[in-house]
Amino acid sequence: MDSLSALNAFVRAAELRSFTDAGRELRLSSSAIGKAISRLEQRHGVRLFHRSTRFITLTQEGQLFLESCRRIFSEIETLEKEFAQTRSTPKGRLRVSMPLLGGLATTALSAFMSQYPEIELDIDFAEGPGEIIDGGYDVVVRAGEVNDSRLMTRRIGSYQLVLICSPGYLEKRGIPSRAEDLVNHACLHLKDPATGKLQRWSFVDAETTKLDLPVTAVANATEALISFAELAMGIACVPDFTVRRQLNDGSLCRILDGWSRLPGQSQGDLAVEPISLT
Repeated sequence: MDSLSALNAFVRAAELRSFTDAGRELRLSSSAIGKAISRLEQRHGVRLFHRSTRFITLTQEGQLFLESCRRIFSEIETLEKEFAQTRSTPKGRLRVSMPLLGGLATTALSAFMSQYPEIELDIDFAEGPGEIIDGGYDVVVRAGEVNDSRLMTRRIGSYQLVLICSPGYLEKRGIPSRAEDLVNHACLHLKDPATGKLQRWSFVDAETTKLDLPVTAVANATEALISFAELAMGIACVPDFTVRRQLNDGSLCRILDGWSRLPGQSQGDLAVEPISLT
């Protein structure tokens, strides 16, 4: 900033041909203008002005320096205008990593693109932690707690886990009436992409949580489990918002709703703690 101030003092003195007039315009004393220009001359090892008691004129080096300074200030002005335009109309490439989230993701992205048509979206759909920092993403959407101090997080919502399957599956296999009945059903499991471990269906009752549920199919994406469930392959445990459309049109239905209460209630309840989206 001191260098820019000195350059500005030099430009104003050169254009007004007076330290006094330059100081008056910049609200500085003529001696302050003279000292700033003297420091520039010492720093660059050149003489910028011919000085007399009556007037100042640019040396040849001073004229070249003036042209360079004008280019610098012109580029700064252009940059400030570009930033001002960016603040008013966002533009550029935005790298995003997020789960598919059922129809919710595409609906939200469509609305975003309509609101900010000059932003180019580059989206990787993923559910695991992945390389958030090294991946070069601008925005990452994940479920759960974030423990990386390098990241700035914001909670954008919550959801509950629900058990779903198709009406056709229930016709073939019957309707489970309690959590323990799941051991006799086809269960579709989500695999953690980072560890390869199956995500457990958490129950409030500790004994019920230890149920050894059948593993009929495994996938590392919620969307795949939803498709399997629609094809009557079994029961899946998924976030409620990922199957809103299917529940509304009847292609999927919820089961064990009476068991899907928050922890601390009757024994055997399916835990559906709200999970943060960050």
